[in-house]
Amino acid sequence: MGDQIKFSAGENPYAVEYGGFYRRWMPMLTDIDELVTAVGKIKSTTEESWIPVWSAFAYEHERKGDEFIKGNKKEKAYNEFMLSKTYLSIARYPGEITESKRKISAECSRVYRKACELLEPKVEIVKVSCGDKEITCHFRCPNGADKTAAVLIMCGADMFKEDRGWASQHAIDNGLASLVMDGPATGENPFPWEPESVSAWMAAIDYLAGRPEVDENKIGAFGISRGGYSVVQLAGSYPEMVKAIVANAGHPFGYKMTEEEMINFVKARNDRAQHVFGQIGDPPSFPPWTAEKEQMLFEKWSLSSLGILDKINQPMLLINGKKDHLAPIGNIYFMLENGPPHGREARIYPDAGHCAFKYQDHWAAASFEWLSKKLS
Repeated sequence: MGDQIKFSAGENPYAVEYGGFYRRWMPMLTDIDELVTAVGKIKSTTEESWIPVWSAFAYEHERKGDEFIKGNKKEKAYNEFMLSKTYLSIARYPGEITESKRKISAECSRVYRKACELLEPKVEIVKVSCGDKEITCHFRCPNGADKTAAVLIMCGADMFKEDRGWASQHAIDNGLASLVMDGPATGENPFPWEPESVSAWMAAIDYLAGRPEVDENKIGAFGISRGGYSVVQLAGSYPEMVKAIVANAGHPFGYKMTEEEMINFVKARNDRAQHVFGQIGDPPSFPPWTAEKEQMLFEKWSLSSLGILDKINQPMLLINGKKDHLAPIGNIYFMLENGPPHGREARIYPDAGHCAFKYQDHWAAASFEWLSKKLS
């Protein structure tokens, strides 16, 4: 089945497609045929149908992991627990919008922490303070590190820090410490999704700088999707502390979409707005979209509107798929056309969609190799 998967820049939860709804999780799953089988069981996206389908696959993988633990096969157990975590991540999509979603989200965190117990170096659960709020984050550092470089791993709109453990591992593989933090209004980040919530990201940078294992002059950041926007916003808001960034996708930097791109963008948003991921009778989990609403957000969030475009001078690696329907690659060209005459690099995958998840094995490893070199 897996070899018959086609590409679609869409949001259809009843189909497995490269670039489609399940793009978020596909790189974290080892058996795409199993994903296709699971999707074939879905009768509705409302939680009474959605959660049991994904939970069944999740708990079967957790059971297998427990069996491997009994046989002292820790690597295999870890892999099974991470598969379980990923299916539970699908179950909680798009977030903790109902009591059932909150419970399944807690289960996702539980299984992820169970997997983390098998890791070396360990994942340390820490609190980052910002004003009167605290943000729960995951910190990892190479064993015996002394004043090492570090990376803030920034999450997006509907993927939580448990979904970015792979990025933390890439950091470790390249001798980097890492801090993984939920995006504002997501997971265990209590800040709202507003431009001023960049203060939460800045507090995370300060936390890293204060760790005795970390060199405060060698801190970078990595983000995907909305996290790709956030990493660029952070770079312009805290340029004295953020030394290099990798931004995969991200919108709106300042690029104004063509009429055709706007039509496709609004269509994709409205396709997503057809589905209810909460309880039966709830309104759609995402609001309807218009070009006028998108223009209002552009004026609110663009880097020029925030007055930070000219402050972004760090080395920057920009990544995306050419067929992205949510963050058009014009955003990448905008960043290449503005700023210093050197220091900006880009990788665009011509047959991929949003975030080029189809090629995650390629760009993920390369991103952290690049960060390691720039921060050293």
